[in-house]
Amino acid sequence: MFVEIRTYRLKNGGIPEYLKVVGETGIAIQKKHLGNLVGYFSSEIGPINEIVHIWSFASLDDRQARRARLAADPDWQAFLPRIRDLIITADNKIMTPAAFSPIGGTMQA
Repeated sequence: MFVEIRTYRLKNGGIPEYLKVVGETGIAIQKKHLGNLVGYFSSEIGPINEIVHIWSFASLDDRQARRARLAADPDWQAFLPRIRDLIITADNKIMTPAAFSPIGGTMQA
């Protein structure tokens, strides 16, 4: 299993609007294609104006196929302009859980 950690730095004060539009439409589209959402967070302390969302996948091939289906979805393409201007930077990490991690080999993508 692999875990993808996506971190977005938003424009100052952009978190409420971002969460509103993602909650209204975006998350349903993402879940339809990406599958297992581990968590979705906004920052309170430390770097501000950050959104972090974490997804798990069975393999890198699984991730690539799911992301390709998401990118090709006309609903997703129509949704992206609603958040694009709120995002200043994006960072993406692919992580492998340690054997003793609570989400190690027991979580299914």
